[in-house]
Amino acid sequence: MISIPHKAKQFLVLLIKLLVVGGAFYFIYNQLANNDKLDWVKFTALLKEKKSFGNISLILLLTFLNRFLEILKWQNLVEVINKIKIREASKQVLGALTAGLFTPNGIGEYAGKALFFDKSQTKKIVFLNLICNGIQMVLTIVFGIFGLMYFNAEFEIITAETVGILFGILVLTIGVLFFVKKINIRGYSLEKLIHKINGIPKRIHNKNILLAVGRYLVFSHQYYLLFLIFDVEIPYLLLMAAITSVYFLASSLPTFQFLDFAVKGSVAVYFFGLLGVNEWIVVFISMLMWFLNVVIPVVIGSYFVLNFKAQWKS
Repeated sequence: MISIPHKAKQFLVLLIKLLVVGGAFYFIYNQLANNDKLDWVKFTALLKEKKSFGNISLILLLTFLNRFLEILKWQNLVEVINKIKIREASKQVLGALTAGLFTPNGIGEYAGKALFFDKSQTKKIVFLNLICNGIQMVLTIVFGIFGLMYFNAEFEIITAETVGILFGILVLTIGVLFFVKKINIRGYSLEKLIHKINGIPKRIHNKNILLAVGRYLVFSHQYYLLFLIFDVEIPYLLLMAAITSVYFLASSLPTFQFLDFAVKGSVAVYFFGLLGVNEWIVVFISMLMWFLNVVIPVVIGSYFVLNFKAQWKS
């Protein structure tokens, strides 16, 4: 095995850190500067008109709560290995978010979190991160399906027959998964995964679900409040149905974190267009959600990346 000198390792680690942080800031700048759907003059004028201490404080509070609940989720789950403080959990979540910014569907987050732990714990950390993200995805699907059903009842985007077919496919998929759960693929099976999930204490699962529900309610209502601030007057249930539908459909598409607002914005334009909301308002709100919930945490996470010291043992 080739031995790399200590100074060379230090330089290589520094280079990787700079590439991660530099790449993150480049992708953010590129998304904001080169998006032809954003009219910055109109956007600035509207922000000046709508800004108030109360609005800004409430939106920033929800931004903090969104990421803080994610940090609490991770701190709770990683207790399976060892207890960590809020600061350490914040470092791991925000640092991993920065590392995963330009990887498909945030896959880089899995590797990012694993680097904070001993190499022997990598599989456990990846598994816990899968649980952490998995419950959020399940809630997005559940709320999204109910939202789509409510929205469809109002606008009939798809016919009742199509809804029946989709539910039939869902039931069939669940049935197939149930019958093939014992089939092993390279030593892995659904049954083994369920067994591993059941190996986590019930109190940790319950807390994880509670925090995930809280986080979903926080960011979906942050979206809702931004529409209210921009004078969009739509009944609560209908507006929330559109929001949950947008998150569900946008999350189903493979994408990168730095393109998150473009993907959600495109889906949102269609749904809110049916509600009579101006396209540019939808785009600006989608951009604000992305800026508040991705860009700001990535900027903070960049500090943790630059000060990162790997826990892996060689």
